[in-house]
Amino acid sequence: MDAVDRKILAELQRDGRITVTDLAGRVRLSISRCQRRLRELEREGVIRGYRAVVDAAAIGFGFEALVFVKLRIETMDEFDRALAGVPNVVEAQRLFGSPDYLLRVVTADLSSYQRLYEDTLAKLPGVRGLTSTIVMKQVIEPRPLPTGP
Repeated sequence: MDAVDRKILAELQRDGRITVTDLAGRVRLSISRCQRRLRELEREGVIRGYRAVVDAAAIGFGFEALVFVKLRIETMDEFDRALAGVPNVVEAQRLFGSPDYLLRVVTADLSSYQRLYEDTLAKLPGVRGLTSTIVMKQVIEPRPLPTGP
C-alpha cells in the first residue's frame, strides 16, 4: 500500500462511480496502470465492493435504533448466522466486555420496531437481554475512511 494506492482509495470513496479514465487522471497514472492497481486492490480485498448510499427515510426506514445484546457465550456462532438473516439489522459488531453485541436496526416507525423486537430480535439464539436506544439525529453520516494511518 503506497501513496498512489491511498489516492485511488480516497477518490473511490469520494466517487465510487468514477470512470477508470477519470480516476487515472486524478491520481496521475496511465489508464492501464491505474486499472491494474485497481484490480489488485480488489483482488487483495482492500476494496470489498461498491454500493450506493441511500437515504433510509426516503425509502420508508425513518426509524433507527441501536440495540445492545447480551448473549449466552456458547451461542455466538448460532446467533451470528441467525442475525445475518434479519435484513433490518444494517450493521452489527461483536464487542469485548458487556454487552456482547451492538446492532444498528432500521424500521419504518416505532410500532414496526416493536414487532421486530418482539417477534425476531428477542427470539434470536442465545439472547439473554436486549437494550434499545432510539437514534434522535444522525450527526455524522457514515463517511469515507481516512486515507492515512
